Amino acid sequence: MKRLFYHLLLLMIGMAIVTPANARELRPGGKLLLTGGVSTVEGSAGGGLATWSLIAGNETDAGIGGTAHATIVALPDFDLKSIGGAIGIRNRVELSYAHQVFDTRGAGAALGLGRNFKFAQDVFGAKVRLIGDAVYDQDTLMPQISVGVQYRRAAKAEVIAAVGGKHAQGTDFYLSATKVVLSKSLVLGATVRFTKANQFGLLGFGGDRSDTYHPQFEGSAGVLVSRRLLVGAEIRTKPNNLGFAREQKAYDAFAAWQFQRHFSVTAAYTDLGDIATVKRQRGAFLSLQASF
Repeated sequence: MKRLFYHLLLLMIGMAIVTPANARELRPGGKLLLTGGVSTVEGSAGGGLATWSLIAGNETDAGIGGTAHATIVALPDFDLKSIGGAIGIRNRVELSYAHQVFDTRGAGAALGLGRNFKFAQDVFGAKVRLIGDAVYDQDTLMPQISVGVQYRRAAKAEVIAAVGGKHAQGTDFYLSATKVVLSKSLVLGATVRFTKANQFGLLGFGGDRSDTYHPQFEGSAGVLVSRRLLVGAEIRTKPNNLGFAREQKAYDAFAAWQFQRHFSVTAAYTDLGDIATVKRQRGAFLSLQASF
C-alpha cells in the first residue's frame, strides 16, 4: 500500500506540471472567499469533518497556495487535537499532512489504558482535480470531481492489536464531488471513501470482524450567508470492524467565517456517537486556518 501511495502521489504531481497553465507566470491568490474549503481534521480541504473535492489554498490555475490549521474537538470524555497543512498546486493537485493526538483523559483509566492515555496518528494525503470547476462552471450541473488518497500511520500498535485491530497503518482512497451554486448561495458535496480505518484510523485498520475495504459516505451541505460566512451540516459514515465497540455515524453543524483574506475560523457542534464503548460523544469543534 505504501508503494502504491507514492506512485499515485508522483502521478498527481505530474498531472499538475503538464497542465496548460504551466506556460503562464505563477501568481498568488485569486479564489473567491471560502471556495477553497476549510481544513478537515485530516489536513485536506473540506468542511471540517467531510472531505470536499476542492483544492486547498487561495491559488487559481496559475499559482500555488496553501493552508495551515490547528483544530481541537472537545468531547465529554475525550479530546482530539490536529495540526497540519496543505499545498495546492495550480488548483489541480493538493498535498496535505496532519498530526492527530487523541487524549482519553479520565476514560483511559476506565478502559484499562491509564488516565490521559494518548493515541496519535499521522495522515499524509494527495488529491487531484479530475474534471469540472466547483465555482466557475456555473452554466452546467457538472460538479468538480477529484480523486484522492490518504496514507495513515497510527501509533500504539500494541494497543491497537490488543483491541482487535489488524494493522497500525492503512491507506484510504476516495472520490469526491463538490458544487458551488452561486445563484442559490449553496455549497454541496458528496464523497465515497474506501477505507479500513477504525475511528478514523486512531484505532488502526481492519479488525476481528472485518479486514476488507468498505465504501463509506461523506456528505455536506452549506449556505453562503455572506461572502465571508458559510453555515452548514455534514455526515460521515464509518466501517464497523472491531468486535468490542460498534462505530456509529458522525455528524456536525458548522459555521466557517473568513474574517480576513488569509485567516478563517470554523466552529461546529459535532456528534461522533459512541467511541470505544463510551456513549454519546457530542461536543465542540474549533479550527483556525491560515491560507495563502
